[in-house]
Amino acid sequence: MSATFNGLFVKYPDLEPCREQIRQAFEAMEASFRKGGKMLLAGNGGSAADCEHVVGELMKGFMSQRPLPAAEREKMLVHGEEGAYIADRLQGALPAISLVSQSALATAYINDVAADMVFAQQVYGYGRPEDTLVVFSTSGNSANVVRAVQVAKSLGMATIGLTGQGGGRLKELCDVTVCVPYDGTPDIQERHLPIYHVLCMLLEEAFFA
Repeated sequence: MSATFNGLFVKYPDLEPCREQIRQAFEAMEASFRKGGKMLLAGNGGSAADCEHVVGELMKGFMSQRPLPAAEREKMLVHGEEGAYIADRLQGALPAISLVSQSALATAYINDVAADMVFAQQVYGYGRPEDTLVVFSTSGNSANVVRAVQVAKSLGMATIGLTGQGGGRLKELCDVTVCVPYDGTPDIQERHLPIYHVLCMLLEEAFFA
């Protein structure tokens, strides 16, 4: 792996036990995007904010500007001067959707159907076999996250969980589960951030070098 990957464990040596799982998570994400897939993300509370954060790093330039390839730029130039403006300000994107953002759908589903199915319904609607579902849960047992993973697996999607030391149900359900070696919610969430930052950096290096 790259210096970016190895640098994570220099800065956060306490994450060394997670090295192999983080590598596997990256490989699953990369394979999904190579197949033309997208990433769906789900979590609650602070973990919901993590979902939004990941989308922000994948859908635009993170550590690099990601200028459009020449062929993509050419498509925009049909709009003349405005096309050049558009092409200069678009950036390469890896498609990612935070399932926590759909407030009208989510509140309707929670009220009309079942609260624990709020993410599962979106996975069913959006998900395809080439996609990846990434979920955050400090306990690994959040019911709405577990249901989403169950549906994703039924659809043939790759599933990746970020959780705490015990892993909870996610450890048995997900294809890859990164269990950071902490039990307290703040400690777990503080370690999730550098992990997904590095995963986003690695994906950017892989697709926009």
